[in-house]
Amino acid sequence: MSNENKDKHLITTTAIKTIKIEAETLQNLSNAIDDTFVDCVQHIYQENGRLVVTGIGKSAIVAQKIVATFNSTGTPSIFMHAADAIHGDIGMIQTNDIVLCISKSGESPEIKVLVPLIKNLGNTILSFSSNKESYLAKRADYSIYIPVAKEADPNNLAPTASAVAQMAMGDALATSLLSLRGFTTEDFAQFHPGGALGKSLYLRVSDLYPNNEKPQVLENTSLKDTIVEMTSKRLGVTAVLREDQSMSGIITDGDLRRMLEKGKDINTSIAKDIMTPNPKHIEAGALAVNALQMMRSSSITQLMVLDQGTYVGIIHLHDLIREGLI
Repeated sequence: MSNENKDKHLITTTAIKTIKIEAETLQNLSNAIDDTFVDCVQHIYQENGRLVVTGIGKSAIVAQKIVATFNSTGTPSIFMHAADAIHGDIGMIQTNDIVLCISKSGESPEIKVLVPLIKNLGNTILSFSSNKESYLAKRADYSIYIPVAKEADPNNLAPTASAVAQMAMGDALATSLLSLRGFTTEDFAQFHPGGALGKSLYLRVSDLYPNNEKPQVLENTSLKDTIVEMTSKRLGVTAVLREDQSMSGIITDGDLRRMLEKGKDINTSIAKDIMTPNPKHIEAGALAVNALQMMRSSSITQLMVLDQGTYVGIIHLHDLIREGLI
């Protein structure tokens, strides 16, 4: 086997082994969801304070991710580095706060110094540890065991599987609290107003269609005037309305092409002759992302917008592109 092939084999086997070890670790993690976990979730839910998450090394990085997840799902949380905590940052802990200490070994020097200080303040201590007999596990008010048979790196040293497990357990806490609080899509959108994710949760059709012209003709409008309406409003489409202003159909540039292909007389034809009846439409109050889904599923680029059955305008694919939903 050439050196190139040996390297390729080493890379692929190591990568696959890493994924398998971490997957097995996560699978075993479900065994840690016990009464202690339930009590821990309920305690956080019932308290009025924040969740202060702390750790050292890679656990500190995991802690920051967990804090971000908690904050975005309705549980006020802050990060406190364990090393900085014993040099003054412990002052950020308030009376009703709960402190979550994350440490694989549960024996880190910084954690050993920090735990008694927190206890002196009277705050509840939660712990994530892979050692049930550790200093941290035995002194925490609620100790959640993170089973890790081995790390994923070849030397069984680098925090790999353990970091993934800690993160997953943090997610389990956050989502359990989310369920208890009845946290809704609207609540989530309130905390995620920026970017495509936020817009997909709060941006509505009514936020977009008023920026466009409102092309419309009556059923008996001449084809010449219909074309003028379509081109002057620059959407390549027009609604066709009945005399009572109710929706009758839609004419797109595709309908015009098909009319020309069939050889219809442009001088005698009226809008009703070439329109597509019962066009796809969406309510003004619908989410913009729903309009996108309708356009994609029907392979169209615009939708008529109705407000309680009344035609009010057009939403175009370009509107959604401008908002970054695509």
